[in-house]
Amino acid sequence: MSFDRNELDAFWAEWLQANRDAQNAGDWGPMADLYAEDATYGWSYGPDEHFMAVGREEIRALALGQEMLGFDGWDYPYQSAVIDDRTGQVVGFWRQRARFVDNDGVRYEVPGLGCSWFQYAGNREWAWQRDIFDAESAKDTVVRIIKDGKMSPTLEARINMTLAGEVQAHYPLASIPTPLWPVEEVAP
Repeated sequence: MSFDRNELDAFWAEWLQANRDAQNAGDWGPMADLYAEDATYGWSYGPDEHFMAVGREEIRALALGQEMLGFDGWDYPYQSAVIDDRTGQVVGFWRQRARFVDNDGVRYEVPGLGCSWFQYAGNREWAWQRDIFDAESAKDTVVRIIKDGKMSPTLEARINMTLAGEVQAHYPLASIPTPLWPVEEVAP
């Protein structure tokens, strides 16, 4: 099966604009409309802690809601993308950076690469998304923000949710509700 390259390019441009709109609004929830009803979206926080949202509304509430709580005032610009119209897969590389500055006047940024791997479902929707980022570097950046006295009320709320064990859709690998690897292994 292959996908129309013009359709994929147009959808990718729509996705990028939705991402910019979400950053400007500080609300990523509307981006859920670009996922199929039964889409999945996940990533790893560590060797045995994985996040996985199953279905468009769980993606809206948890991946783009709960997990983004405290990151209003941040942007995630895509730097580059690779689009494969043969498989309908897209890999986009992004940065994680705050729109506010540290005590030296430098924008906070999570060092390292961020990446999203998508499967196009057709009909202007993603079938699945998997994110890859350095969770330890992200944690260190948040700790620096806290130490610098720059924590927002929403970030404090998110941290309190985590400490109280109130976050949803965090799983040990053995309990993840859908495969972390959503495609079959490519034969050598």
